[in-house]
Amino acid sequence: MTDPTHALSFGAAAGDYDRFRPRYPEAAVRWALDGLDAPARVVDLGAGTGILTRGVLALGHHVVPVEPDPGMRAQLETATPGTPALAGSAESVPLPDGAADAVLAGQAYHWFDPERAHAEIARLLRPGGLLAPIWNLRDERTAWVAELARIARLGDSPDDLAGRFGDFGPAFEPAEQAWFAHRPTLTPDELVGMVRTRSYYLTADPGRRRDVDRELRELLDTHPELAGRERFELPYRTLVCRARRR
Repeated sequence: MTDPTHALSFGAAAGDYDRFRPRYPEAAVRWALDGLDAPARVVDLGAGTGILTRGVLALGHHVVPVEPDPGMRAQLETATPGTPALAGSAESVPLPDGAADAVLAGQAYHWFDPERAHAEIARLLRPGGLLAPIWNLRDERTAWVAELARIARLGDSPDDLAGRFGDFGPAFEPAEQAWFAHRPTLTPDELVGMVRTRSYYLTADPGRRRDVDRELRELLDTHPELAGRERFELPYRTLVCRARRR
């Protein structure tokens, strides 16, 4: 999933992305950084609008966000005062060797060019430092969530993703994985807003966008777990893959 058209599609919707995308459970972020005393030096690669950056800052760490999309960087700096984002990518980070105790990637690692990114992340990390990609993944064991994924073509299932990512190359020890339950609450309009920040929707033609909107409203109006409700839970399974730099 390294298509630059999709990877760089989010900037036009940066404000909505920051508003509607789910945060990360504190327990997941703590596990990603397990063993690091605050304040550790953390690089947030593919930082987007700073959702993960703010979660790490809340734990008392220093964070350097790195993001290629100027629209996303601008939103990050608006929403996260005092934490400027660097222009860069996972394959080219404007920081010196050994600058980080940990490198995190929230909802971003699947966009990286693995071979180049692994070498660059290894360069950034001190020996023993941590690499930890994190994903909020919809729990499609819930029937209406599976239907949501079909309508909006939301991508890989949690189990598929867990099987694909875990080997970060020879510079890293074998990866560990952990799962965390996460159940944010949304209104119907917030669910629609979230879907409209997905890369598939952002790059779709107007006709396909209308189809997604129509099917999504039908789901919200007719599914017994959603119809007539002002708020509801959207269940996620948050996946963290963690590996140490050799």
